[in-house]
Amino acid sequence: MFTVLMAASAAFGTQAQGLKDAMGKYCLIGAAINQWQSDGQVPEGDAIVDKHFNCAVAENCMKPETLAPAEGIFDFRVADKFVNYCQQHNLKVIGHCLVWHSQAPDWWFTNGYCASPASKEVVKERLIKHIKTVVGHYKGQVHGWDVVNEAIEDDGSFRKSPFYNLLGEEFIEIAFRTAHEADPDAELYYNDYSMSGKTKREAVCRLVKNLKAKGLRIDGVGMQSHNGMDYPDLAEYEKSMDAFAACGVKVMITELDLNVLPNPQGFGGAAVEQSYEYQQKMNPYANGLPKEKAKEIQKRYMDFFNIYYKHRDQISRINLWGVADHNSWLNGWPIKGRTNYPLLFDRQYQPKPIVHDIINLYSH
Repeated sequence: MFTVLMAASAAFGTQAQGLKDAMGKYCLIGAAINQWQSDGQVPEGDAIVDKHFNCAVAENCMKPETLAPAEGIFDFRVADKFVNYCQQHNLKVIGHCLVWHSQAPDWWFTNGYCASPASKEVVKERLIKHIKTVVGHYKGQVHGWDVVNEAIEDDGSFRKSPFYNLLGEEFIEIAFRTAHEADPDAELYYNDYSMSGKTKREAVCRLVKNLKAKGLRIDGVGMQSHNGMDYPDLAEYEKSMDAFAACGVKVMITELDLNVLPNPQGFGGAAVEQSYEYQQKMNPYANGLPKEKAKEIQKRYMDFFNIYYKHRDQISRINLWGVADHNSWLNGWPIKGRTNYPLLFDRQYQPKPIVHDIINLYSH
C-alpha cells in the first residue's frame, strides 16, 4: 500500500535545469539552511542548494537569543559560518530576524539577575544596540533583513509582546530606522504568518503605510506560508499579494512548506509555542505515503505555484523552510515525533516530481 516514491523522485534527479534557472528571471528562490549544513556536514544538501537555489535564510543562528546570549556579549561564530557558506555557494543572504518575541533573550526585558522588568528606556537602548551591532557586523554581506517578525495578531491587533508592552508600536519604527542606519543598502522586510486573513492583511497594510508616511524604509512584506492541505483559502491568499503590492512593497513568500498531516483540534497559525500530545492517528504516514496521497500533495503544491507564477511580477522571493523532508521542523511541530512530507526534496535528497513541474511552469 505504501511507497516513498523514490523511483518517481529519482526519475527527475537528472534534469539539467534547476529551480533557480527557471525562476531566476522573476524572483529569488531559496531555503532555510540549518547549522549542520552551513557547518559543512550535509554534502547531499549542498548539491541541492548549488543546483536549485540562489538565496538562503539561516534557520536559527541569526535569531537574537543565539547572537546575544547575555548582555554585552555577541556570539557570531555560527552565523558567520552561515554567511560564509552562502558566499561559497553564491547565495544571497537573507537575515532572519532582528526582532521577534519568541526567540528573544530573557535578559532583554529584566534588570540584570533580578526578576523585575527593565524600564522602557533600558529596553529601547538594548534593542537599538542589538540591531546596530548585528546589522553593522554584516554590513554589505546581507541582501535583506526580516527586521520585525510576527508583531500582529490574527485579529489585527498588535501582539502584546514584551516589546509592545514596554515600547508600544514605536518598537517597530525604532527597529526599521536603526536597521537602515546600520546598513543603508540592505533591504528591510516585515514578516508574519496567517497573512491571508482579511483583518490581518489590513493591519499589515496599515503598518506598511504608517512606516512609509514617517519616511522609514520598508522594501517588502514576507508572507510566511506554512500552508496545509486545506488552508489557507487560495482566493484570500491572492488578495493579500495584491494588497501588499498595492502598498508599494515587494511580496515575498517566506518559510514555505506544506503540512500534509492531520491537525489537532484547536491548532492554527504558526505560533511556535503550540504543542500537542502524540497520538498514532496523527501520524498516518510513518512508513511512507500512499500513491494517491502523494498525488494529492503534488496537486496542492502546484495550486500554490500556479498562483506564484500568476503573480510573478509582484513576488520577488520564494523561500522554502528547509531543504529536504527529514530536516523540516514540521516533523516535530505542533506534535513531536511525526513523519511529515512538507518540502520539495525527499528524505533521500531527491527532487519530488513537483520540482519538474515548477521548472516547466516557469520555463514558458
